[in-house]
Amino acid sequence: MLQNMIEEAKSALRHVARSSGLVAALALTSFATLCFLCAAGFVAVLDRYGLIAACLAGAAFFFLLAIFILIWLDGLRRRARQPKEATKSAMQTALADPMVIAAALQLVRVIGIKRLIPLIALGGIALGLMAKPPAGRREKN
Repeated sequence: MLQNMIEEAKSALRHVARSSGLVAALALTSFATLCFLCAAGFVAVLDRYGLIAACLAGAAFFFLLAIFILIWLDGLRRRARQPKEATKSAMQTALADPMVIAAALQLVRVIGIKRLIPLIALGGIALGLMAKPPAGRREKN
């Protein structure tokens, strides 16, 4: 069972690495396309209006693009802040709920505090051992 989980994690990581490479290639080709389009626009304005007008038109285009991106990022940041505040208050509400506290106290009463503490300690040790990789093994690629 543990081996299946490891194999699934490895295949997921391979898929992420492959996807990352494709996204990087897409970004590079998109950048090259944008560069050629900007050069074509510059040459068109240069032929029609002259060098100064072409430079000013290119600067104005990229200035407006930068302002648009800043406005977009500000909107994304505002949206990202809203769910975090709602999640935090939901977690605080769940922990402060009297029913949750009553259920925890009932669990302590049923199992007993003397039995519960070693179980929690064993669970913590098991989680720690599963979280870190073995020191002697190295992955083969």
